[in-house]
Amino acid sequence: MPHIAPKTDPKTLPKQAASGSRNLPEPAGWAARLEGRWLIIFGLLFVGLALAAMVIGAGSSALILGAMGASLVVLGAAALIVEARNRKSQGDLAAVMARATQRDPEPVLITDTKGNLLSANSAADGWANPAEALTFWCVNPDEIAAIILSDVLTHGQAIREYTRKDSALHLAVHTVDEARTVLVWRFSMRQIEQKRDLDSLGVPIITLETAGLSGNLAARALGGSEVLADLVAALAEAEVTATGGAFVTLADGQRMQAVRLKAASGRDDIILLPQASELAVPDPSPMLDYEEIPVALLQLDPAGKISGTNRLARTLLGLSASDEQYFWQVVEGLGRPVSDWLADARAGRALGRPEILRASLTGTETYVQIILRRASGPRNSDALVAVISDATELKSLEARFVQSQKMQAIGQLAGGVAHDFNNLLTAISGHCDLLLLNRDRFDPDYNDLLQIHQNSNRAAALVRQLLAFSRKQTMRPENLSLESLLEDLTHLLTRLVGERIVLTLSHDRSIRGIRADRRQLEQVIMNLVVNARDAMPMGGEIRLETHVKTLTTEQDHGRVQLPAGRYATIKVIDEGIGIPKEIIDKIFEPFFSTKRLGEGTGLGLSTAYGIVKQMGGYIFANSVEGSGTEFTLYFACLPDDAVLSLDKPTPPRPVAADSEAAAAALTMSPSDQSATRLPPPDEGLKGGTILLVEDEAPVRAFAARALRLQGYQVFEAADGEQALEFLEDSSLRIDLFVTDVIMPGIDGPGWVAQALRTRPGTPVVFVSGYTEDTLSAALSHTPKAVFLGKPFSLGELSDTINQQLEA
Repeated sequence: MPHIAPKTDPKTLPKQAASGSRNLPEPAGWAARLEGRWLIIFGLLFVGLALAAMVIGAGSSALILGAMGASLVVLGAAALIVEARNRKSQGDLAAVMARATQRDPEPVLITDTKGNLLSANSAADGWANPAEALTFWCVNPDEIAAIILSDVLTHGQAIREYTRKDSALHLAVHTVDEARTVLVWRFSMRQIEQKRDLDSLGVPIITLETAGLSGNLAARALGGSEVLADLVAALAEAEVTATGGAFVTLADGQRMQAVRLKAASGRDDIILLPQASELAVPDPSPMLDYEEIPVALLQLDPAGKISGTNRLARTLLGLSASDEQYFWQVVEGLGRPVSDWLADARAGRALGRPEILRASLTGTETYVQIILRRASGPRNSDALVAVISDATELKSLEARFVQSQKMQAIGQLAGGVAHDFNNLLTAISGHCDLLLLNRDRFDPDYNDLLQIHQNSNRAAALVRQLLAFSRKQTMRPENLSLESLLEDLTHLLTRLVGERIVLTLSHDRSIRGIRADRRQLEQVIMNLVVNARDAMPMGGEIRLETHVKTLTTEQDHGRVQLPAGRYATIKVIDEGIGIPKEIIDKIFEPFFSTKRLGEGTGLGLSTAYGIVKQMGGYIFANSVEGSGTEFTLYFACLPDDAVLSLDKPTPPRPVAADSEAAAAALTMSPSDQSATRLPPPDEGLKGGTILLVEDEAPVRAFAARALRLQGYQVFEAADGEQALEFLEDSSLRIDLFVTDVIMPGIDGPGWVAQALRTRPGTPVVFVSGYTEDTLSAALSHTPKAVFLGKPFSLGELSDTINQQLEA
């Protein structure tokens, strides 16, 4: 801060405080020298007494006195030496600080711990000590300086502020070294700007108070209290202009515009503006400019009825100049009642936030983006102005985004469910194959078993259809219980994230509910959970949390203003790699993705943002790079009288239609439709030892029995750890590994990689309910490895085993 000397510069004051410095304690160096000298004097005295004792023959006393005297002399000399070294060190440090502060524009003093001046910069020239510098700012500068010294020696620093009428002083004192022997005093002075009052304004202002009225200097110049009272009375009868003021005529004929404002104290202020600065009453002729303005504008009265439009607005909405309709008759598709949106805007909760709706009177698929603003003027209380723009292309693109992301999410979900479902189908169809081995078509149970076999194949085909099939769904808002929605969704999400990631749910039971589209909200949560999963390739934990948050005032979240109210929040928290600070503002943009090419479309978060926004909610992202990311959804809580509707049963979700099941059956290959062409148990017996690793007991039982029927010796293991224990026996000969891919603990590729270190060249058959592309990396790094997808039949298992052993 540059040095600004106050009007009364303390440097120009008489050095009357110099005498006050005598009240400060003596220098520490002098005290130390005094103590050292006294020790030497007493030591010499004791030596003299010792000599006298020797003269009179008191030898022992002389020896004692001599030793004491010599000790005191040595201690005194040591004290003087130490004091000299400290004084030199303090002087060197003070010299360094003096050079460092010499060009400082603020006055700076360097003192010792007693307040004695060691040096001063050029701005503080003429000050003998800190007390003298404080003379202008306080009554007892000596006592204040002593108190500051005590605080600095205790805490290492001290700060004081002093203010006079037109100037102020900021004093900062701190020690320089750890021993706290040198102190720096910095005096920062500045001028205080004088504030203007109402009397200094050139505009007449009349204040209406309980006891009467008063005016500033310009108002009093118009006349006395009676003149001001007449002006106020005339203002009450004057016609209000379109700009919110009223015209009054003074006693001298001068015409002025009066504007009445509510002051913060509750009183009313009337501001009188000269006619030269008034806003003239608008002439009706400029309405042509409003009509042809290149922005679509529409005005709504407090009841929601359209009270005015321009030409472009009527073109976009399909209206005529004489139409007088309610706003909700003109637009639709908000996802909640349009009247609720207008009520929120009048309450200040939805102003300035764009919404996309469908124009219902145009006869074509037309979408418009609407921003609501408050209408100005006293006659337009609770009226709204809508700024409209064409958003048909934007909405069409957004719809394609939603559908594309929905299909991707369903495919990911089906892949997660396929593992367990295919395990069940493998056990069903496999044991059915075993039963068919001992029966021919004349057996009474043959047709029943054949039906079981064929329908299990149809179920397997249906699982394959789920990987590539999706239907577009429309938005249907309803009163939702977040607790039941998330509990139902958690079962599906657990399969979606895989076995390496733990999914936990924490629900705030005080949430009364929200109004949203169940399926759209589920899609948003699925998108966020998939992103969290992809951010943790090595596994981790994803937390779903719900809370109630009440905002008493409007809050800013980046570029978004969150209105006051009671909200239900849904948080998706991961422990992943986080989002860099420089790109977190772009994550909701369409096609923006941090994933590698081919791993994502870049539409997941933009779709989630659009869905949440369409339902009247908010979505925010907070991330710490390297620690994880937290997405938070805000939805308005339902009122108390709407909570009862949550207890009503909701319609069940539609499942795969019969036509879909028939389509799945049509996709079966001829080999799937026939269960009779199975290899006999004595065909192709070659012997061999197989290590079978499968965590699902029914699947393991079927495969082991089928292989033993083919003449193989089979060792069964429930997981990778047990398989490695078998292989610790070097005398055990294993010709083939058959293992599931995803298992608790170490997975299939993991234990196979360890086993091949001691048994290289052993062929491997990987079996899994997931698709083969999820195992492409393991297959490429494992020699002599093939993939067998679940569900598999007895014949497929036998053929694969024979091919691997013969290769």
